[in-house]
Amino acid sequence: MKVSKEKAAQNRAALVETAARLFREHGIDGVGVAEIGKAAGLTHGALYAHFPSKEALAAEALAHGLQIGHERMTRTPDGRAPSLSELLDSYLSEEKRDDIANGCAMAASASEVGRQDETISARYSEGFELMAAVFEKHLRAQKVKGDPREKAIAISSTLIGAIAASRAVLKAQPELANDILRAVRRAVGDIAGEKA
Repeated sequence: MKVSKEKAAQNRAALVETAARLFREHGIDGVGVAEIGKAAGLTHGALYAHFPSKEALAAEALAHGLQIGHERMTRTPDGRAPSLSELLDSYLSEEKRDDIANGCAMAASASEVGRQDETISARYSEGFELMAAVFEKHLRAQKVKGDPREKAIAISSTLIGAIAASRAVLKAQPELANDILRAVRRAVGDIAGEKA
């Protein structure tokens, strides 16, 4: 039975959204195509009708997650652009750290992407450039001392690493996990030229 173009597009979107969530939760290598298909309400055969490989799906799912993250960084729910301070507070919050399924795709996949193919690395690189560009724009507007792009790259890398490290120690040492978020928030504020 032939599926309509509209239904095919819905199925593809369901696969991408489901894969993005599952990859954040379990890692790219921690989820199989059958599991993704089932969670999306489809067969793994349907997955291969849309994507030639799991890697192709992973690249699109990562790009999808990174786009959502970029939208969150550039627009608040009420439609305005968040301030630099709001961005930092939100990204380094316990709530965002604890919500792996809906959290930052960059932090969720940072260590894993290096073991994936070039297509996935390219999507991650594009997402990183977008993230750094958001911070660079804020730093230029604030006329911070030093190179705004270099500082934006440092801030982006630090935030991603902070979430990853905080998640890594959370089960064993919740207090340390929270200390990481607080310490990095202060340090990044210093890099960004925030007044104490």
